[in-house]
Amino acid sequence: MDARELAVKGVLEFSPRVFRDDRGLLVSHYQEEALVVARGRPLFPVAQTLHTESRRGVVRGVHYTATPPGAAKYVYCSRGEALDILVDIRVGSPTFGRTVATRLDQRDFRALYIPVGVGHAFVALRDGTVMNYLLSASYVPANELALSPLDPELRLPLPDLSRPNGSGPVLSARDRAAPTLARAGAEGLLPSYDRCAEIDAELSERACARPR
Repeated sequence: MDARELAVKGVLEFSPRVFRDDRGLLVSHYQEEALVVARGRPLFPVAQTLHTESRRGVVRGVHYTATPPGAAKYVYCSRGEALDILVDIRVGSPTFGRTVATRLDQRDFRALYIPVGVGHAFVALRDGTVMNYLLSASYVPANELALSPLDPELRLPLPDLSRPNGSGPVLSARDRAAPTLARAGAEGLLPSYDRCAEIDAELSERACARPR
């Protein structure tokens, strides 16, 4: 499994080897050894997994978890195709405000490690797109926050996936009502880079302490 750091501080992209033959294929989406080599420490104790299915044109995000408690994620696409978009919203980060986009699909099976405090969104590029998540914390609705994916300040590279009826991106009511980056900052809703780094380190310490 190859690994590289993307343009947002701490975000890692993993590209596993895909074994194909006349029966089909075999791929390992998650390999702890590769993460340890890339990060110098383990990922995090997995508290929950999530599976989402979306039709073409659906945009989910920009989502993040209130910090504390914060949550790190490991994400891949097991069916279909998605444009995965990450936004550094950690106040004080050397890459604050920077956005990176990666195409995730069932051909290359790339995966992303998303540190605590980094905003996450994706656009489904095909009907039936399935995204899978490993999470460091259980989903608690009261802790889940969002930014508007349509905020012009974020400049998200949303593709034009308009349907024949002229409809634009498909958003939930929650995401349509989400604040802009500027408003969230003014209201004190953005995470601190230093606190996020502390939580990331605590998660790795807990991972190291797991019984083997």
